[in-house]
Amino acid sequence: MSYLQHIIPHHLFSRLIGLFTDTQHSLIKNNLIDWFIKRYQVDMSCALRTDPHSYDSFNDFFTRALKADARPFVTREKDIACPVDGVVSQLGPIQEGRIFQAKGFDFTVTELLGGSAERATPFINGQFTTLYLSPRDYHRIHMPIDGCLKEMIYIPGRLFSVNPATAASVPRLFARNERVVALFDTKAGPMAIVLVGAMIVASINTVWHGEVTPPKQKEVTSWSYPEGKTYQRGAEIGHFKLGSTVLVLFGPNAVEWNTALAAGSSVQLGQWLGSIE
Repeated sequence: MSYLQHIIPHHLFSRLIGLFTDTQHSLIKNNLIDWFIKRYQVDMSCALRTDPHSYDSFNDFFTRALKADARPFVTREKDIACPVDGVVSQLGPIQEGRIFQAKGFDFTVTELLGGSAERATPFINGQFTTLYLSPRDYHRIHMPIDGCLKEMIYIPGRLFSVNPATAASVPRLFARNERVVALFDTKAGPMAIVLVGAMIVASINTVWHGEVTPPKQKEVTSWSYPEGKTYQRGAEIGHFKLGSTVLVLFGPNAVEWNTALAAGSSVQLGQWLGSIE
């Protein structure tokens, strides 16, 4: 399977699937949604709209909102909330500018943030966590702490799957895939939230910009927000359509992760991920 991912035209394949999953034909979208719920054991009881057939398309269903009380958020001032539902892929220190991916694989912060040493410098010797969202998970992303958006960067790349098997077999996976980086100023110092695209649909949206991708762009593109856009802990900031991973980066001596969490730990939006030091 890993070999096939190297030869498949990622973007063309993903866009064709995207057109299919955007269809509003009731027979097609309802059967697809029903199959998906059964295949991945999706819990619809916490969705704002519990009737699967009430969604306009499969993508509308996939990016469904949750009931207001479905995910309680941490409340202490220094708490860091988990920004997504998913599984911890990795978390820990950024050692000499390198982020651990899986046994035998790592990549640099500079690569991840699009090749800019200036953007990477605040995170050298800091802390990171990588969170994998499986198909059954809620696919909206929320703020882990209060922050003021200063810059967004689109970075073109491949669209390898981001599941654990691929992370263990494709070198520098998250620094090779198409991604969107949001840089924030926070009480903990600089914070980067990296939204990594993946095989199938690879649509990445933010609340301040709308759809960032598709369409695919050929060069690294940035948007500055000199006045800043402030978002409180728990505020929605974006969503994925299908495969996805989120990385959160902090600078040195800024945060301490929850020691009960490790690679493979299941997490839910809003739960305690760590604390600001």
